[in-house]
Amino acid sequence: MAVALRSAALTALLFLAACAGGLETGQSLTIVQHKPEGFQGWTDYVPVFRLGVGDKMKVKFLITREMDDEVMVGPDGFVGVRVAGRIRAEGKTLPELQDAIIAGSRNILRPQSVVVSLEDAASWKVYIGGSVRTPGVYRMGDNRLNTLQAIILAGGFDMEARMGEVVLIRRSANSRPMLRTVNVREVIQTGDHESDVPLAPGDIVYVPRSHIAEVNLWIEQFINRVVPFQRTFSYTVGRQNY
Repeated sequence: MAVALRSAALTALLFLAACAGGLETGQSLTIVQHKPEGFQGWTDYVPVFRLGVGDKMKVKFLITREMDDEVMVGPDGFVGVRVAGRIRAEGKTLPELQDAIIAGSRNILRPQSVVVSLEDAASWKVYIGGSVRTPGVYRMGDNRLNTLQAIILAGGFDMEARMGEVVLIRRSANSRPMLRTVNVREVIQTGDHESDVPLAPGDIVYVPRSHIAEVNLWIEQFINRVVPFQRTFSYTVGRQNY
């Protein structure tokens, strides 16, 4: 998933604005999308899964079943298939890898269907930061997490978390950023998990604190230095008083 993100040239403008009067003690902050044109309208689109380092697959041949194989995407992004040799897998979808294996095995096997099934999605990761106990990059596993589950995976909220306005950023079908907020406090209080949002690989979950400066610090220290985005994937965080 990191490769898919690296290939996407995203520019997201995320502004945290204060209510009238500035940041006096006890004043609540409201997350607003200051420049809506910087984001595409939110949809529940789930990015196409693309293989990444560590993903494990089973390769099954329709006719020559004795050639069935188990492969894993290595650190160099390649898989080794007995009858097709080394094939670039990182960044490919499963159907694209199937086609590459069929093409690579033609010199040895007669033409036949090949099915590649995902056994372990090691590259499915989400990025969780802000007011959680252990921010970082977390593996999703084979099942989709929702926002609350991801926050629990990161150790849960800390004492300063703004639970009612958790920020979720996702890459859209045309590689533009989408942003929405999730009221996780309401999910916890009502037990209505239908109102939570299932995450997709590559999603960024950010739990704001009461101080805007900490958002900018997290973006610089976590996204810019840790998450392997291209430099074209950047965030600008600012403050504007109304």
